[in-house]
Amino acid sequence: MSTLPRVKANPDELFDVVDDKDHVIGYAPRREVHARRLLHRAIHVLVHDSDGHLFLQRRSMSKDTFPGCWDSSCSGHVDSGEDYPVAARREMGEELGCFEMALPLRPLLKLNASPETGHEFIQIFLLGPYAGPFDLNPEEITEGRWVVPAELDRLIEENPDQVAGALRLLWREHREEILAGIGLDGAVMPSATGRPGEGRCGSTAS
Repeated sequence: MSTLPRVKANPDELFDVVDDKDHVIGYAPRREVHARRLLHRAIHVLVHDSDGHLFLQRRSMSKDTFPGCWDSSCSGHVDSGEDYPVAARREMGEELGCFEMALPLRPLLKLNASPETGHEFIQIFLLGPYAGPFDLNPEEITEGRWVVPAELDRLIEENPDQVAGALRLLWREHREEILAGIGLDGAVMPSATGRPGEGRCGSTAS
């Protein structure tokens, strides 16, 4: 089994800066990319089990953007010189403790950069059926929970400020593609007991 080290986020780590076609045109430190709202790259991984549940993470309150919000199973930036699949596997290790390089990541679609995505081009991957185990990184994730699609529908409808912008956009515009990708063919599953955690999250760090 191949492993990757778990590392802390570094405000001076370098990201590739891209144009509106997602072509690399330079690089800059994380803090500058975010401060100047430069276009850059990120990944999201949606982990699902064999019953059609999705694993959501609640972002740490120390995050630069959308602290405390519910988000995809795993998300993170593409470092300078990386491609999307390499970044996805690295982030799976750093955030979820999933270091197995043989896990079957499947590319689904790519979101264009916009204010709602935090000025990121986001490549979306599916992973599953996979039910863990996970070893959540407390510096990145406050908590995690399995939900059925109906729960995410309700959360976004009733409490959109509790959901990170990219996940809201992804679910709103590509819900059917995601459900087809995890084998539900657009069906709405009955709601499970409980719901993602309560409380308000912010859109930016204080």
